[in-house]
Amino acid sequence: MSFYQQDEEKILKDLTSSIDGLQNSEVKKRQEKDGFNELKTKTTDSALKLFLGTFKDAMVIVLLIVAVIQMALGDVMESLIIFAVLMVNSIVSVVQTKKAEGSLDALKQLSAPLAKVVRNGVKEVIPAREIVVGDIVLLDAGDYVPADGRLLESGSLRVDEGMLTGESVPVEKDTKTIEGEVPLGDRFNMVYSGSMVVYGRGLFVVTGTANNTEIGKVASLLDSASNKATPLQVKLDAFSKKLGVGILVLCVLIFAIQAVRIYLGEPKDLTTEIIHAFMFAVAVAVAAIPEALQSIVTIVLSVGTNKMAKKHAIIRKLPAVETLGSTSVICTDKTGTLTQNKMTVVDYYLPNGQTGDFNADPTSWSISENRLIEIAVLCNDSGISEEGQEIGDPTEVALIAYSNKLNLPYQNLRSKFPREDELPFDSDRKLMSTIHTIDNERVLLTKGGPDVVFNRCTSVLLDGEVVPLTDELLTRFSTQNEEFSNRALRVLAYAYKPFSKDNTLDADAEHDLILVGITAMIDPPREAVYAAIDEANKAGIHTVMITGDHKTTAKAIGREIGLMAEDDIALTGQELDALSDDELDAKLEKISVYARVSPENKIRIVRAWQKKGNITAMTGDGVNDAPALKQADIGIAMGSGTDVAKDAAAMVLTDDNFVSIISAVEVGRNVFDNIKKAIAYLFAGNLGAIIAIIAALVMDWVNPFTALQLLFINLVNDSLPAIALGMEKAEPDVMDRKPRDVNEGIFAGDTLKSVLYRGILIGIAVIISQYIGLSYSNEMSIAMAFTTLILARTLQTFAARSNTQTAFGAGFFSNKYVLLAVGVCSVLYAFTVLPGVREIFSIPANFGWDQWLVAAGLALGAVILMEITKIITNKLK
Repeated sequence: MSFYQQDEEKILKDLTSSIDGLQNSEVKKRQEKDGFNELKTKTTDSALKLFLGTFKDAMVIVLLIVAVIQMALGDVMESLIIFAVLMVNSIVSVVQTKKAEGSLDALKQLSAPLAKVVRNGVKEVIPAREIVVGDIVLLDAGDYVPADGRLLESGSLRVDEGMLTGESVPVEKDTKTIEGEVPLGDRFNMVYSGSMVVYGRGLFVVTGTANNTEIGKVASLLDSASNKATPLQVKLDAFSKKLGVGILVLCVLIFAIQAVRIYLGEPKDLTTEIIHAFMFAVAVAVAAIPEALQSIVTIVLSVGTNKMAKKHAIIRKLPAVETLGSTSVICTDKTGTLTQNKMTVVDYYLPNGQTGDFNADPTSWSISENRLIEIAVLCNDSGISEEGQEIGDPTEVALIAYSNKLNLPYQNLRSKFPREDELPFDSDRKLMSTIHTIDNERVLLTKGGPDVVFNRCTSVLLDGEVVPLTDELLTRFSTQNEEFSNRALRVLAYAYKPFSKDNTLDADAEHDLILVGITAMIDPPREAVYAAIDEANKAGIHTVMITGDHKTTAKAIGREIGLMAEDDIALTGQELDALSDDELDAKLEKISVYARVSPENKIRIVRAWQKKGNITAMTGDGVNDAPALKQADIGIAMGSGTDVAKDAAAMVLTDDNFVSIISAVEVGRNVFDNIKKAIAYLFAGNLGAIIAIIAALVMDWVNPFTALQLLFINLVNDSLPAIALGMEKAEPDVMDRKPRDVNEGIFAGDTLKSVLYRGILIGIAVIISQYIGLSYSNEMSIAMAFTTLILARTLQTFAARSNTQTAFGAGFFSNKYVLLAVGVCSVLYAFTVLPGVREIFSIPANFGWDQWLVAAGLALGAVILMEITKIITNKLK
């Protein structure tokens, strides 16, 4: 049986404690047994371990082997370049991983530094970390709760538990025992570590400390939640392994063929020819591996982050840009995400049946309307500062904000009718009363829960006249209250009565009241949410609401904004717990709303969608959202949310607006399209180089490229065009497509086809160029092959801009970065043929304009054929 289901005496007995607190000797024993009241988390990998782990990648291993061979053969420059590239990539990876470890540190900051306790029968202030189970703790307004506990005393205690439950309204606390199982948000006789007292006072016995608290469970969930690799990372890693193995096999095969050739022939210099065979194999490895791929992908993602920042989405973890573009399910919090996180009066009811909204002109109000507003504003402890900061209970703030909206500033009413006495709100009475003199009459003004107020009333203010409260009138009020409640509206009732100075202001005074009316309020949806949900549906993205609020409220909001269809289901956390994994799997796609959920529920929901192969985004702002934010493929925190949520998330919305997520999805989809274009560009060029090398091997020609030439092309020349392709504008249909299949490879669709035909055309052009160069000399054939390859790969940028449209069809001048990249690459190539530099790149002195024109013509011809092939292929579809 849980603590909230037991009475105080039994709990104190079971915990071997008393109202006078623990003895110091007992505290020491418990600290030795249970440790201090601090969150404990698992140790993380050291930076060195993470750094070494980056060298497990298959392509990295191949490059390391190549670098070692180059070093052994005396090619120090090539080796140093390869080592430098690997080091930079590893350092970037370690830095990103370490940045992701901040959520648990932020969680620890929520612990209260000091606590007021009773020990040895004496009140004292101690560090909160020294609290143990069984301690008696005192609470006052403004205190952070230092541990979980069962209330022993409550004096109008209200606690803000939004960081755990997601609710925007403070919880009224009581000491009564609760029967049956209830969710955390309904355990009114418990207080939880990290929550804050906003009103009243309390006394509780500690039932859980450190990781045995509800916030400790959140920490444990954060530890267990896995950091998901993005779809692109998964595909690139899988491809890297296959490519690495393939390259090693190909290199061994090439070396074996060369070795057999040497063995069967009559080698003049065995050592020289074996080294030559090695160099052929090394050239294939260098040509096949796109050394700059990781850096280029990182840069393209960074470009995406800048675009998203302009749409109020700040990316904390770079790969999230691409993940967001492939999102198929968005699990969103309600409060503050879909709604405004601001209670607002939306309706009212008077005894004559009047409902709707007040006239904005106070001079036209009836006596009943005037009295309703007077009670709402005067029997109210909230306020709004000169800076616009709202002070007090959100429900009460909504009432004075409504008065301001009706052109009746609440300060004017309070100045005109000052408070003379008061009976503060009490969770037992569920009422608040104040005394004022209005129109020369001293009156008691009361507001509270409808059922309580109705029971205290004997009369009603009907059309300005006080008449008896008949059964018919009471039925009308009860019916309207029920109708408001069914719409998930929060209802308050208002009453008054004349109150002379001779009367005593106590709980007995709140009887024989005159009923005035009721108001209804809700945390309304954001205006832009309606269109955002509709756009998400069109883009094939399923939106699910996950909230700590009540089921009725959640369903009402869900239906209003179009998130919940007629045949969709809403479940509470308890109802979800009752479902087996198989039952949840069967119903999952019909469950649009989850209410009264726990952090464990949220993680389960996210994992259930992921199990079905969906890329899942999770939004939230509270501590209770953090584990699910971390577990999701992309966690999206609100800018106004807790630091814990932000640190666990991959993205932060600065405007807390759901519509910004959909805008960011569009950017993410465009980023993925552009990354695929950049990848296709790189691999098509590398394929062309491999084809040329293999052709030279088969025909027993000299190796067409040096390792330095290939490194220059891969690392320097190809980088700029690939980055420029990352600047391409979104395709017109980008938000009309369904989310891509997570099992779709990086070469799916037209990508592989474009890599193949562009790579083959580049390879053929290089082979022809080398053949022509051989008529001069081996050195000239290398220079012409290099020139043709670098120019063909540079000009290929235009063909790579789209798999369906030609360079002119896509708008030749629409991407100025492509034109700039091609221009810079042309200058870089010109640098390699300068005197004093051309020797480094193995370009002989007799390489002149005639040879360059042949090489350039072949490169240009290959690109023109690429565009022709694209046109023919599209017509055949």
